[in-house]
Amino acid sequence: MTREEVLVKINEIFRDAFDDESLEVSDATTANDIADWDSLMQMNLIEMVEDEFGFQFSMDEAAGLKNVGSMVDVVLAHC
Repeated sequence: MTREEVLVKINEIFRDAFDDESLEVSDATTANDIADWDSLMQMNLIEMVEDEFGFQFSMDEAAGLKNVGSMVDVVLAHC
């Protein structure tokens, strides 16, 4: 799976999670860029990514998520 393919799927996850079909995230997108992205939503996003890609984030991986790009990096490391 390529970085671009992972980012497409993560965009779909974010659109579903935030119920916003116009939402577009990139590697540089952070919680500061999306109003409703709080710690509870972070856990929800992690769970949705785990379900989509079939793995579980380690505690260190989850704690190290600083932006969408770091999430993509973790997915690529597991796929």
